[in-house]
Amino acid sequence: MKKILFMLGISASVLAQTPITYYEHIQPIIAKNCAVCHSPGGVGPFHLLTYEDVAKRSKFVAKVTQMRYMPPFPADKSFQHYANERGLKEEEIELIQQWVMQGSVEGQKAKSKRVLDAFSMANDINKRVPDLTLKMQNAFTVPNTGVEEFRYFHVPTGLKEDVMVEAIEFLPGNRKVVHHSRVMVDTTGRMAGLEGMQGADPRLAEFQRIPMADEFLYGWVPGNDKIQFPQGVAKKMSANSNLIMYLHYSPSATTQTDQSEIHLYFAKKPVEREVKSLILHEQHITNPPFLIKANEKSTFYISTKPLTEDISAISILPHMHFLGKTFKAFAITPEGDLVPFIKIDNWDFNWQMTYQFKTLLRVPKGSVILAEASYDNTEENPLNPFKPARDVTFGWNTTSEMMEMVIYYVSYQPGDEKVKQ
Repeated sequence: MKKILFMLGISASVLAQTPITYYEHIQPIIAKNCAVCHSPGGVGPFHLLTYEDVAKRSKFVAKVTQMRYMPPFPADKSFQHYANERGLKEEEIELIQQWVMQGSVEGQKAKSKRVLDAFSMANDINKRVPDLTLKMQNAFTVPNTGVEEFRYFHVPTGLKEDVMVEAIEFLPGNRKVVHHSRVMVDTTGRMAGLEGMQGADPRLAEFQRIPMADEFLYGWVPGNDKIQFPQGVAKKMSANSNLIMYLHYSPSATTQTDQSEIHLYFAKKPVEREVKSLILHEQHITNPPFLIKANEKSTFYISTKPLTEDISAISILPHMHFLGKTFKAFAITPEGDLVPFIKIDNWDFNWQMTYQFKTLLRVPKGSVILAEASYDNTEENPLNPFKPARDVTFGWNTTSEMMEMVIYYVSYQPGDEKVKQ
């Protein structure tokens, strides 16, 4: 730390003597790294939008940032860089420490320009009112049976014409029980009877044979946030299409209700290219079966067939459960070059994100996309849901396991490598 401060021309003693104030030094740090999660609708358990919000938790903020527990960002930034990276520099951590030691002084708001609150500074999309808000037709009662619930819901959109969606946001109606959701698009008009249906319902098999127009419009998992596509690209939703929400509810000992909703933001400028979803999962594993034996550590691999076109990857969302330990994904080009997607050395189930690449990432035709994931099913794994350990295989329950990743992409165009997100 002293070396960094010296390189900046600031000695530790000088920094300690410099008056550190919230508005001048701390608010920009909070706005960039904390406010998106710690805001209304965010995944954080409390707000960090105002001086009062931050000051009353200043010692806690200083502690978790010094430990680098917050802000969370599991991906290795030396493997790939992302537009939505979070993380504090050494000097920012030290500023927070000194601010707290000096009494968490508020300071003066800037008078020469309009002062924005931290949330607006952090993410401009939150200034916009959604073009379309779609809520579950009825509130769903989550029973107090203490078991996980998996339910399908049909959500009419009322769309009279095709729209291009440039940003998507899922808002859990009840964060106590909403575990994750997957949003799909149906254009057949045949799924209206799906309301609240679960796997045990014999009618579900008939619905599952109906092909989705979009098998993955959006997915919400613990720690994830909205997706904002780059300018000029968007997801297409056709007239008369409807949403299908697949919701996973956590076990509850008390009766709860949920009425989650989706916010859609339409593109305001012409859209040249349509965003597509590449979904890789357990059926693509090259060393089956997907079985993690009790008291063993296992590694599994996924591979695609060679790509039939040049693509530009926008983002990647990996997914595992509590036994997951590491995750790595990349592409190998026909020339043998590596295109890095993501590398997570310490998987954290509570912080799963859609990682948006800093610029569009070109993956040439003929490339193969690969992923490897490791699991720890020993009793030394503190997150193992079973004591003693037992064999675990694929399943939607959190006590089962998954290996999945979703890549948003568009067909490649020259110059994509310079398109910033």
